[in-house]
Amino acid sequence: MRKIMSLGVFIVVLLVLTACGGADGSSNNSDNSDTLIGISMPEKTLQRWVDDGNNMVEKFEELGYETDIQYAENDVDKQVEQIENMIVKGADVLVVAAIDGTALTNVLAQAEEQGVKIIAYDRLIMGTPVIDYYATFDNFRVGELQAGYIVDSLNLESEAGPFNMEVFGGSPDDNNANFFWDGAMSILQPYIDEGKLVIQSGQTEFQQAATMKWDGNAAKTRMENILSEAYGTGEVVDAVLAPNDGLARGIIQALKGVGYGSGDQPLPVITGQDAELASMKAIIAEEQSMTVFKDTRDLAAVAVDMTEALLNDEEAEVNDTETYDNGEKVVPSYLVEPVVVDLENYEEKILDSGYYTEEELQ
Repeated sequence: MRKIMSLGVFIVVLLVLTACGGADGSSNNSDNSDTLIGISMPEKTLQRWVDDGNNMVEKFEELGYETDIQYAENDVDKQVEQIENMIVKGADVLVVAAIDGTALTNVLAQAEEQGVKIIAYDRLIMGTPVIDYYATFDNFRVGELQAGYIVDSLNLESEAGPFNMEVFGGSPDDNNANFFWDGAMSILQPYIDEGKLVIQSGQTEFQQAATMKWDGNAAKTRMENILSEAYGTGEVVDAVLAPNDGLARGIIQALKGVGYGSGDQPLPVITGQDAELASMKAIIAEEQSMTVFKDTRDLAAVAVDMTEALLNDEEAEVNDTETYDNGEKVVPSYLVEPVVVDLENYEEKILDSGYYTEEELQ
């Protein structure tokens, strides 16, 4: 009789554990199936946004959430419309990488009125108090890493110079572009003031160097104009500050068009960001010097953790509560650390981490 009762108790306990998600204590993902996560991405032209979106969808769906991911083709009105549709569908949380950080105030106010929680992803959304969290990389640090690479490559601490450098900025409607620029110039400006770095074009301000919509063709055209106007009498470009990989590739095309990278005229030191596949191949081919690797898998994980915290009325983990003021509030943020990748360490940082395979880089 005692044995029969023990067996019965065991069965009851097992049934309870199963109902709770399993004897190992794991959660039952099907409980999340009626929760919709809206993911608004700016465009698909840059491979990194495709990677960001795919990584988030994979992680959310592993947890049983329903997702609605939309790409807005760099059209602000389209992004607003897509977010409106997510609200109508009953999204519980919106993860938004804004095209224009100042253009979403009204539609996000609508979302907040419906009880939707909002996470700014990679780009800070400005001018609204309804942003719950911001998931991003350390954007000021990105600029510091790019500038530091130029300083080290030209050995500016020991060499007298002068060296010729041109500088490019990101899109002026992307708040991150200012952080990239400020980080880089915090390192480069003393060498410019000292005369070791000379910007022959005279285009030294962000407004002069900015590249709307991160357009690589626009960067190519601007570099071509600089080369014809400021380097027509034998001057040589020694370094180019390019804030991302798409701009770097356009700049490389312009430089190669006037003979850099052939004969006895090597390409200058050229920075980048995002570790895009095409630029990783350019690094291996010794055309682009470096990129700043921002592992989108890590950032996606941060966004998922923030989402789960919001859905459970908990506080998400953050590591910055001072820097990211959007004009209405200081948005609590989690900053993922970026990493320099070049010819010397790409196997360790990119291949060993599984970000790309050897076959993809060939």
